[in-house]
Amino acid sequence: MASSLRLPAPLAALLLLVLCTLVPPIHAIKFSLQTFRFPPSKCIWNTAHDGALVIVTANVGPGDNQRVDIEIIDSSPEKRVYLSKRDIKGETRLAVTTHADGEVGVCFKNYLHKDISSEKATKMSRIIDLDVDIGAEAVDYNAIANQESLSGLETEMRKLEGLVKEIVDEMGYLKKREERFADTNVSTQQRVQNFAWFTILSLAALGVWQIFHLRSFFRRKYLID
Repeated sequence: MASSLRLPAPLAALLLLVLCTLVPPIHAIKFSLQTFRFPPSKCIWNTAHDGALVIVTANVGPGDNQRVDIEIIDSSPEKRVYLSKRDIKGETRLAVTTHADGEVGVCFKNYLHKDISSEKATKMSRIIDLDVDIGAEAVDYNAIANQESLSGLETEMRKLEGLVKEIVDEMGYLKKREERFADTNVSTQQRVQNFAWFTILSLAALGVWQIFHLRSFFRRKYLID
């Protein structure tokens, strides 16, 4: 008689959490990029923290009389340009390190050759297969294992260490955001309170001025002594 093995609920939940953690999120996308004489920029954005390693793998499909340029930027007010490359073909692998918390954008432009008419351009495009790895996902653990002679278990532990570090960094980032929002909230409340006091004092001063003004007016009209 076969018996089924049942795990305790807390242990099963912990095992499920570990398995979900080991599955990396997907940052791959495939799309068609229309060509133009003066093409707009098509950007794919991903969240990244300060100092994160970003590996961009772009596979550009064939297309005659077209030139695809790539640019990696961030969403900071300075709009930093980490890397820019013209006329990429086939598979292109690029690596950058972020300098600020926020989003990293991988932008493409598909330029039409000057000898091709705009009417033909409506049917011309190139297929872009984009894969973006950020943080622990961008680390080549197989190369590290070969270099440091790590076993399979040690390699998995190294991966878990990287993932845990990312989680800690994420918690630190969220804590900083919470503190910044709290400071903004306190500052806003202080400004509202100051404006309320200013309004009250202004109304009081206006009321006093009106009393003296009316009193002076009535005296000039001999309505009061």
